[in-house]
Amino acid sequence: MLVLLIVVLSAALLWALLRLWRYTSALRRLQKAIFTKQPLLREDDPGTLGNSWDEVCDRTNELIEEVNHLQQLRSGQLAQFEATLGSLREAVLIVDGNNYILLANQALHEIFPQAVNILGQRLETVLHSAAFLGHVEAVRRGLSPPQQEIEFVDGSTTVWVEVAGTVIPPLDPARGTCALFVLHDVTRQKRLEVVRKEFVANVSHELRTPLSVIKGYVETLVDGNEGIAPEDRARFLLTIQRHTDRLNSILEDLLQLSRLESVTPGLKREPTDVAALVRGVVDDYRARAEKTGHPLSLDEEGGAALGRDVSADPLRVTQVLGNLLDNALKHTPRGARIDVSLRSLPDAIQVSVRDTGPGIPETDIPHVFERFYRVDKGRSRDTGGTGLGLSIVKHIVQLHGGRVWVESTLGSGSVFHFTLPRRGDGSGGGSGSGSAR
Repeated sequence: MLVLLIVVLSAALLWALLRLWRYTSALRRLQKAIFTKQPLLREDDPGTLGNSWDEVCDRTNELIEEVNHLQQLRSGQLAQFEATLGSLREAVLIVDGNNYILLANQALHEIFPQAVNILGQRLETVLHSAAFLGHVEAVRRGLSPPQQEIEFVDGSTTVWVEVAGTVIPPLDPARGTCALFVLHDVTRQKRLEVVRKEFVANVSHELRTPLSVIKGYVETLVDGNEGIAPEDRARFLLTIQRHTDRLNSILEDLLQLSRLESVTPGLKREPTDVAALVRGVVDDYRARAEKTGHPLSLDEEGGAALGRDVSADPLRVTQVLGNLLDNALKHTPRGARIDVSLRSLPDAIQVSVRDTGPGIPETDIPHVFERFYRVDKGRSRDTGGTGLGLSIVKHIVQLHGGRVWVESTLGSGSVFHFTLPRRGDGSGGGSGSGSAR
């Protein structure tokens, strides 16, 4: 009897342990299915757990299917969201509540080239700007202005950005409230504003001097008309005429620059024999050079090889060479040589104007093609220069796809070079540095 009881109890215990093992195994499969979001197959259990387990399987599979569907919708929405942001010209940045970057479009990388592989990084380690971080916090608190201009400085590079931000629902509930920022690069506008202010200041300064002189002499003539000696009156009128001519020259050069910088500069290109054109300009200036004591020579390297293989506006190219010769005649002492040379390059014709004058200080060379820039301020005005001639030269050469630059050593003269690309080669290169003396 005792043996039979032990056998029954052992069998019951084994059955209970087997049942427990099956439940434990089923729970592990249930946990794995939920974790991997894979359907729970009832075939994995032969049904020994009963109808309740079948119902658990059904409900679990329904939940897994719903979660997968929601996940697909969320992934599709995020992909569409990223594609939409990627097509925007404005930079878009989304950060979570702890300033970790959740999303950044291509436009942001274009504004900040150093910001690569930034997803998941903290904002502070990517964009180094205390002002921007302050703006982020202000957006979260609802205290930020609608738009704010922020300066980002990275070494020698400065970028100005107009930023607008707002709080958005969390993309991931575990990441907290998110903030979205739209950044518009206004660096070019800022630089143009600086150029505009400098240009207005320079124009005002250049016009004020002759106007003040004209006004002073006119007032003298009006107030003392009867008591002024005829010779003084004639001298006053000549001074007024000279400064009026200077005003007219400045205005004409400004109008030329305006046309050259416009969308339609009005170049009239045609096949041009650059060598013949240069010969004509040099011949026109030879008498003037002799009058001022400047020996003028022309050296043609390549001769017939120069040919009519340049597409250019002859009038504008004549103006370029004329301005360079004027510059040399005005700013070199009597007796200084002026040599014009032509050189045939593989893809361009190079024209050079060399003088044996005082040269240009090294610090001035990068600025000589800037508007109103003068190496010798006082002397340039005395010789009637407007400070715009070399700026006009630069614009004309660039419009032809050529390059212009200057080489000079103080005390050893200067040489101005410009190139005109041959037909079929419009690359020509960019502009060089340089400017008005």
